[in-house]
Amino acid sequence: MKRFVVAVSIAVLVFAVFAWAQTPAPKPGPEHNKVGVFVGHWTYEVEYKASPFGPAGKATGTYDAQMILGGFFIQGHWVEKGASGVVRGFETFGYDPVTGNYPQSFYQDDGSKGSGAYTVSGNFWNYIGASVTGGKKYMVRWTMTFATDLMSITQKFEFSADGNSWTPFGDQKYTKAKPAPKK
Repeated sequence: MKRFVVAVSIAVLVFAVFAWAQTPAPKPGPEHNKVGVFVGHWTYEVEYKASPFGPAGKATGTYDAQMILGGFFIQGHWVEKGASGVVRGFETFGYDPVTGNYPQSFYQDDGSKGSGAYTVSGNFWNYIGASVTGGKKYMVRWTMTFATDLMSITQKFEFSADGNSWTPFGDQKYTKAKPAPKK
């Protein structure tokens, strides 16, 4: 009887593994593919106003983004040079079919981090979230507007300490240079 139970158990396990192996891998849908607009190598210029995030001044940088994890998510890296010195960071984001938005998380080498979500309407990507900088939490929001050819972006940043009154702290312009370098 024990041999019969073991044989049946092995047969069930083999069948389950075979059935699982035949299931096609999920593929990203149209909403996932919207994030592909960020893929590539971008250069940018930004003008900051004095804020809890740093001093006023101009900065320049590069941003490189690529699709990851089967095309379901974007991973972006940036290097920025300006009044705060050199700042490096990375972010990930992708489509959430439950909420219908695009959750994002970012981290910088100055210890700051944040998370929030984008909503998309045509060429407008609106973000709202929170950022932790210098041990304090701030609400942040920004609007990204893509040019019709999708080769440039303008972005406006705001922050709030209480979520009610918002203060502008930066204007940014991205220009797509070429596809992201292979890593």
